[in-house]
Amino acid sequence: MMREAKVVCRELDCGNPVAESRGPLIEDGRGGVRLGCCYGDESSIRQCDIIEGEPGVCNGGYYRHVTCSESVRLVDGAGLCSGRVEVKSNQSWASVCEADFDRQDAEVVCRDVGCGAPAALQGGLYGEGEGQTWDKEFQCKGKESLLLDCDTSDRENNTCLPGNAVGLTCSEPDDVRLVGGGSRCAGGVEWYDQGEWRTVGAE
Repeated sequence: MMREAKVVCRELDCGNPVAESRGPLIEDGRGGVRLGCCYGDESSIRQCDIIEGEPGVCNGGYYRHVTCSESVRLVDGAGLCSGRVEVKSNQSWASVCEADFDRQDAEVVCRDVGCGAPAALQGGLYGEGEGQTWDKEFQCKGKESLLLDCDTSDRENNTCLPGNAVGLTCSEPDDVRLVGGGSRCAGGVEWYDQGEWRTVGAE
C-alpha cells in the first residue's frame, strides 16, 4: 500500500514514494514484521499497526521494497551514512566542492539522508565525482530538515580543484532504513527494534 510507503519515505526525509514492489527476502534468521495499516500521515512507522512475526513471517518469502524521491545522496562510502556528497541538479547528480560546504551544511545533509550527526568532513575523502560540480554555495544554518531548504548563493569560483569533492561521514540512522536498492531512498524496508534490524514483509 502506498500509504505505508509514504510514511517510510517521510521518516527517512526522502521525499515522496515513486514506486513500491515486493522483493525477494534474504533469509538470515532475523525476525520479521508486517505493517498492518498506516493512514499515510504518520511521522514514523512506529505509529502504524505493527504485526510481530518469526523469521519467514513475510508472505511467500517476499518483503516490501520502496523507492522514494531524493535530492541529496552520499556515494562511494562504506554504508548509507558515508560518502561523497552529491546533489540532484536537472535530473543528474553533481558533486559539491569542499570550499562551498561547512559544518552547518553537513548537519543538514546528515539529517536529510536519515543519519545522525556528522562525524567527519573532508575534501577528497570518498574520491571525485565523474559528473558536474554543484554551481551554488549552500548557506545552511544547521537546523533545516532538508538541504534544499537552505539558502544558496552563486559560487565565487566556478572551478573545484581535484581532491576537493566533499566527503562526509555521519553517524548511523535511528530506526528505519531501506537496503539493497542502490540508494538510501530505495530498497527493502527494515525496522530497528530491540537491538536488531528486522525486515518488513510484503502483503
